[in-house]
Amino acid sequence: MTGGATAAAPQRAVPGRIGILGGTFDPIHLGHLAAAEESREALGLEAVLFVPAGLPPHKPDRPISSAAHRLTMVELAIAGNPAFRASRAEIDRVGPSYAADTAAIIGDGIRAAGREPDLWWILSAEAFAGLASWRDPERLLAACRMAVVPRPGARPPVRASVEALFPGLGDRVVALDGPILDISSTLIRDRVAAGRSIRYLVPDAVAAYVEEHHLYTSDLWRTN
Repeated sequence: MTGGATAAAPQRAVPGRIGILGGTFDPIHLGHLAAAEESREALGLEAVLFVPAGLPPHKPDRPISSAAHRLTMVELAIAGNPAFRASRAEIDRVGPSYAADTAAIIGDGIRAAGREPDLWWILSAEAFAGLASWRDPERLLAACRMAVVPRPGARPPVRASVEALFPGLGDRVVALDGPILDISSTLIRDRVAAGRSIRYLVPDAVAAYVEEHHLYTSDLWRTN
């Protein structure tokens, strides 16, 4: 594993090098977008795919907005960045959404187009800390290298700890230097449920969509 991948200047985009940012995106927020942009610049990604989860296996006990709502919010959020793309890889698939399966599907699609995939899975340090509990983490690491962005309160991975969990795969993980934005979808849902503003936490188009469709207004969305 290498650390401090962020350079003084953006890396030149490498043709075919693709980042994957998965998540429930309920809703997508500025932290997601900042992590994707940092990864794009630091690693020379040609594009970043935003992949809304179809049926998140780790969130069975809380309400989730429809896939249509979440995909639309992603499309609104990324509209101004030509390197960002929305993917239906998970929402069009039946059953729970597992990262290893998603990486395989995206990789197979690239191979079908006549290219060898060069994939990077983008996730927070907090999410990476739980990677060993994911389904087939070794398979995911074999399919994708990982770009780990910092998260307040979460330690960045170091090679020794990665090797201890996944022998021989420590060089598949890169810890990025930033950005550190303490924003979460839970915070945003709680603010909407409480009647508070989410301006400057999500893109304006997403805030307008949430208001127009009365998302997160029920007390069912409150976590505190």
